[in-house]
Amino acid sequence: MTQKNMVQAINEALRLEMRRDERVVVMGEDVGKVGGVFRVTQGLWDEFGDGRVIDTPLNEGGIIGTAIGMAAYGMRPVPEIQFADFIYPAFDQIVSEAAKSRYRSGGEYPCPMVIRTPYGGGIKGGAYHSQSPEALFIHTAGLKVVCPSNPYDAKGLLAAAIQDDDPVLFFEPKRVYRAVKMDVPDEAYTLPLGEAKVVREGDSLTLVAWGAMLYEALSAAEQVAEQGISCEVIDLRTLWPLDLDTIVRSVEKTGRIVVVHEAPKACGFGAEILQLVSEKSFLHFQAPPARVTGWDTPFPYTLENEYLPLAHRIVPQLIATANY
Repeated sequence: MTQKNMVQAINEALRLEMRRDERVVVMGEDVGKVGGVFRVTQGLWDEFGDGRVIDTPLNEGGIIGTAIGMAAYGMRPVPEIQFADFIYPAFDQIVSEAAKSRYRSGGEYPCPMVIRTPYGGGIKGGAYHSQSPEALFIHTAGLKVVCPSNPYDAKGLLAAAIQDDDPVLFFEPKRVYRAVKMDVPDEAYTLPLGEAKVVREGDSLTLVAWGAMLYEALSAAEQVAEQGISCEVIDLRTLWPLDLDTIVRSVEKTGRIVVVHEAPKACGFGAEILQLVSEKSFLHFQAPPARVTGWDTPFPYTLENEYLPLAHRIVPQLIATANY
């Protein structure tokens, strides 16, 4: 075990997978000699060279299109989109080609690729460097969507995603990149995709979050505990496929649920979670399901902390739901 932050854990996962499987190729804008804008790929070019750590033009559609071609020929590319906000020029390639390759070929041509991208606010990135577009890809059949909240999960989930035969969107909360350190095994390991984790036990209400907002949810849970409200906090880890069973078990114990995410509220993933839980556990509800989210506006620069669903915005909803 070594203390690592998320940048180090992701870098190590990439390095170990590249050593294990020569088909794994890293590609993206400035991922080579520079090591990426956040230095996540630093040192990989030195070990693996130009043939497997490829600096690309500033062309997201081209990056993903090339990666799809590589995957079709048996490679396992890991393209990076420098910020999730810049993924839109590649949207057609992802949802029309990568997501449908296995289906339209009757399973003959799977598309084993992992699209890594830092997402979310918290670093004063403004409207073009702070978005959370995960719901767009969850909506598309054929894609898996992963969002770790800590270094240990990031390393294990990324390794599992690279070994998976389907395309995976791997959203990395850049606010957490260097903010959290924890013990992470030095050796290779995987964590199964599609399994959530209960990170805090409780019986008053179920609180669901992922990525950077997990820490805000935990902070809010600590604060309301002083008022006798016991929150069971669930870290989704994989957004799709969703581990609905874990959430349902918790809701059937607590009778209440609040979902937190920093994407806008309208058509956000929180709405889908609450509807799926309602279909399974409606008769267990003791309060209306609730969401605490980003606002339905472009992401602001000067009012970043007013936009994000930080603990001070979560606490009142927890109290209202618990006391309903």
